[in-house]
Amino acid sequence: MAFSRIVNERSLFFFLVSLVSFKPGFVSAQELAQVARNNTATASGTSSVLSDDAQSQQSVSQEQATAVQDRPPQPGQLPLSEQPGVQAPGKTAAGEDKRIFGVLPNYRTAEKTAEYQPISPGAKTKIALKDSFDYPLVLLGMAYAGISQLDNSHAEFGQGVEGYAKRFGTAYCDQVTGNMFTEAFMPILLHEDPRYFRLSEGTKTHRTLYALSRIFVTRTDSGGTTFNYAEVVGNGIASGIGLSYYPDDRNVGGFMENWGVALATDATSQVLKEFWPDVKLWWHNRRHPDQMAGK
Repeated sequence: MAFSRIVNERSLFFFLVSLVSFKPGFVSAQELAQVARNNTATASGTSSVLSDDAQSQQSVSQEQATAVQDRPPQPGQLPLSEQPGVQAPGKTAAGEDKRIFGVLPNYRTAEKTAEYQPISPGAKTKIALKDSFDYPLVLLGMAYAGISQLDNSHAEFGQGVEGYAKRFGTAYCDQVTGNMFTEAFMPILLHEDPRYFRLSEGTKTHRTLYALSRIFVTRTDSGGTTFNYAEVVGNGIASGIGLSYYPDDRNVGGFMENWGVALATDATSQVLKEFWPDVKLWWHNRRHPDQMAGK
């Protein structure tokens, strides 16, 4: 609408100038019609040039976007076609690094310095499902079960294979319920963002404290910051559910212990997500010192 107004005003201007430039006397209808046709042709030519320029710029932008998407993924990174439907800030064209130390799931890390883009409820659910049913979670459950077996926690489970199986089942269930409540159910209900926004710069102490604090501070879907109710309350609900299969922990002390372990596990995970790219770069430079010398 604004462009059409400019063109119409320009045509009227040329028309008035043409009238002023005529010598005094009678002006025929044919002459006035010719002036109008000339001004219309000039405006049409200007519109065509501007339209061609816009189409050219759009074509260049599309070619650049295609080139970025066609770039092959780097080693250890997740291709665009396999990403969990998350338009996360900080994702490179090659994809995100999907595993910390090649094992721990890393599907919800984004860069804090990038432009914020919210994610949909479906994307939040997909993150939670990937974190809950990826094979490393089985290994984590086995590790927790082994520790529990060694110190004979939940003695009613007994020892031996049967006792270990019970401990593994409950430990794995703790992880799944915790992930689903803190990454999907509560974030969707409270309109919070379950991702970890990596700081990536500053001193090690500052970055560590920042990572630890993210279990209490998070972003909203609108891009603001808020208390991380999804993390704290979600893990509290998951710990409450755990009381149903931990008979000896059906008390305030047992509930608080399970809740604290869940929060501490997530806080440790945030620290690993913060520093993993630095560790990976250090290890790469150590293995390939010739590439560092060439820079």
